[in-house]
Amino acid sequence: MGEPEGMIKTVFDAKTGELLGAHMIGAEVTELIQGYVVGRQLETTEEDLMNTVFPHPTLSEMMHESVLDAYDRVIHM
Repeated sequence: MGEPEGMIKTVFDAKTGELLGAHMIGAEVTELIQGYVVGRQLETTEEDLMNTVFPHPTLSEMMHESVLDAYDRVIHM
């Protein structure tokens, strides 16, 4: 896409693991935010998202990496 800059930060409740929200900056993040909106509505936990399959290579894979990073389990650096 020619846009090398961007960031996604996923926020969970430390006690319950429930998804609280996310910060997204970069190209095409408006195409990704609905994934977090649906997850929030369904009271998704970090375990749910860590075990979700995200296709590779895609932009949505950044969401998965952000979830894994919250628990020091990043696949790609």
